[in-house]
Amino acid sequence: MANIGFIGLGIMGKPMARHLIKGGHNLFLHSRSGVPGDLIALGGKEFFSPKEVAQHADVIMTMLPDTPDVEKVLFDGNGVVEGLEPSSSQVKTIVDMSSISPLETRKFAARINLLGHDYVDAPVSGGDVGAQNAALTIMVGARMTVFEKIKPILELMGKSVTRVGENGAGQVCKIANQIVVSSAIEAVAEALLFASKAGVDPEKVRQALLGGFAASRVLEMHGERMINRCFEPGFRIELHQKDLNIALECASTLGVSLPNTATVRELFSACLAHGGAKWDNSAIVKVLEKLADHEIRKHQE
Repeated sequence: MANIGFIGLGIMGKPMARHLIKGGHNLFLHSRSGVPGDLIALGGKEFFSPKEVAQHADVIMTMLPDTPDVEKVLFDGNGVVEGLEPSSSQVKTIVDMSSISPLETRKFAARINLLGHDYVDAPVSGGDVGAQNAALTIMVGARMTVFEKIKPILELMGKSVTRVGENGAGQVCKIANQIVVSSAIEAVAEALLFASKAGVDPEKVRQALLGGFAASRVLEMHGERMINRCFEPGFRIELHQKDLNIALECASTLGVSLPNTATVRELFSACLAHGGAKWDNSAIVKVLEKLADHEIRKHQE
């Protein structure tokens, strides 16, 4: 049994924290929107600042939207670092499970390490369904000794827990994941839109493709959402666009070109311009439909 702090209890963090409580751990919880009552009913304890969570927990986990949110929770007034005792008293472990900048992650890790405590970046893939079913893929950047210590905890939330390398490597892996997934979602949207405009039932096309080389989780899950017009998140477009912004910023620093990623980011930006920040990322198909309808009208004029 470990004393675990969990900060950030949104669509992903809430079910993740629930699995840790059911796994027999003591959970010390904080969320800026308040701790859900069902987690308290299960035995979780609510605290009103990250500092208080850090004072009570040995392992402090964060699941937050973006890089500035993590920095604020860790280092601002009443932040996690204010709740850390000198490392001679007890070495604690901060585990950030958010999807944020790899470059900033390395800076955060260095600041925590200077205080004598351990830092782990452990972003996840699998969306809300993976979080609810404890089936997340967890990509870890940490020293091997630290990874071995926290791996049993991570395994309560994920079906695949892989140490990719040192601090920052987990975030690099997550960005690589987002590059692949975003391009796959856009490709599925194009394929189903093409089928529909050609007068063929996109659901039957999807079923056929799932039996061949084009089969994928994206085609299975996001393709179904596109066909059923079910755009409740899921994974919000604004968050996926944020990840692609990070990817392109890092790529620019490395001198790497990511042309497909840049295109998908622009399509996500168009979704945001049409009020789609909170849509599921499968709603990229709506922008492609608008573009297609525009082209059809041009040819008819």
